[in-house]
Amino acid sequence: MASQFSSWDSYFWEPGGPVLRNLYGERDGAVLAQREYAETGKQQAKIELGMTPIPKTYDAEHLRAIHKQLFGNVYEWAGEYRTVGIRRNLSEFAHPADVPQYLSDANRIIRGADWPTMDRDQFAAAAAEVYAYVNQAHPFREGNGRSGKLFMQHVSELSPFRIDYSPAVSGVSPELWNQASMLSGPDRGSYAPQPASLVPVFRAMAVKRPGQSYDVDRG
Repeated sequence: MASQFSSWDSYFWEPGGPVLRNLYGERDGAVLAQREYAETGKQQAKIELGMTPIPKTYDAEHLRAIHKQLFGNVYEWAGEYRTVGIRRNLSEFAHPADVPQYLSDANRIIRGADWPTMDRDQFAAAAAEVYAYVNQAHPFREGNGRSGKLFMQHVSELSPFRIDYSPAVSGVSPELWNQASMLSGPDRGSYAPQPASLVPVFRAMAVKRPGQSYDVDRG
């Protein structure tokens, strides 16, 4: 796998792109996008309904299992770390060699947090920090956003909240989400992400789970 997808061009049908190699054999980018989203939507529903169990270990293997399930019928490299660097607009994500460390740090933060006792502000701060590390890792060649969001939904199950990504409910538009994610990257030459921009986003998306016996919105 690593030897087959070891360069930027190796992920595409043709050098320079624009269409990623895929298991459909599809060479039309618009058609591929349509089929990919339909497939990942179906797989996500299966995960959320418990039809496809994912071991919730809150670590790199957990995230890789999500990606493998979502994209396994679309890309040969589903669930495998990317071997190339990725930039998007002003964002430069982790060097491939640093991906495991960022995901290890995300797991460390998850394990060190007292999720069951969190109020909304505490949840927003903790979720923002975890996601900032996952986002900076950007471990896969494609599908990081969808995998990361589902991973964070699993993390939220440790808390009194769930995450509602719907703009109609949270008021968080895709543009706002993308901007906050971009701003959460490390300062140039630094390692640690800066999650402050994501805190109000996760606060807006946090929905109290039914059946809580105490006030999680205190303060």
